[in-house]
Amino acid sequence: MVHTSSRTSDGPGGGAYATVPLRPMTVPADEAEERARAFYEVMSRRRTVRDFDARPLPDGVLEWAVRTASTAPSGAHVQPWRFVVLTDPARKTRLREAAEAEEREFYGRRASGEWLEALAPIGTDEHKPFLEVAPAVIVVFEVHKGPHSPRPYYTKESVGIAVGLLLATLHQAGLATLTHTPSPMRFLNEICDRPPEERASYVIPVGYPAPDVRVPDLRRKPLDEVMVRL
Repeated sequence: MVHTSSRTSDGPGGGAYATVPLRPMTVPADEAEERARAFYEVMSRRRTVRDFDARPLPDGVLEWAVRTASTAPSGAHVQPWRFVVLTDPARKTRLREAAEAEEREFYGRRASGEWLEALAPIGTDEHKPFLEVAPAVIVVFEVHKGPHSPRPYYTKESVGIAVGLLLATLHQAGLATLTHTPSPMRFLNEICDRPPEERASYVIPVGYPAPDVRVPDLRRKPLDEVMVRL
């Protein structure tokens, strides 16, 4: 039986959502830790990659990854995200040229000395060949209030959670990603044919890592530095 919620303005367009039975994951208590550990073991191998192989992606993977990202919670359930997938070589070339122009300004004028010092061990610079080499680039937009979209709430938080799910799904599928954030990003509206109320927040190349690719030997903080139990 479907019950009507007692709330009166839960939906973006006003009015209450009807309710349906929850379909929770049923995990035996003695398996919960092992499942969490197994997921950690997979995700602990996720690394940002800047050197991609040009081979094509398996059919359907991007669609399922975006579907998964779209299960993220969002303020008032407005779902303020748009995932624009670029695979056309000419459009990716335009993206690289525009992004590198902004990055030259960033590294040459806008970035503080402290910021550049923090980036130096990673070895990043204004050159972004991965925007052309990766078989797909997902540009993630925040959708703000406009002629065909309601006012969003907690937009950055909602989109950030969705992107986390996107990255996790792509990693589970054996693909590598990079979160690139050129600033400013307004040039992406023209390249991606998006209206003004949509604002780019992430540029994510997706593909297989190049053969013999190497990554910085980074260490993640131990649990006792990131978790506080009270």
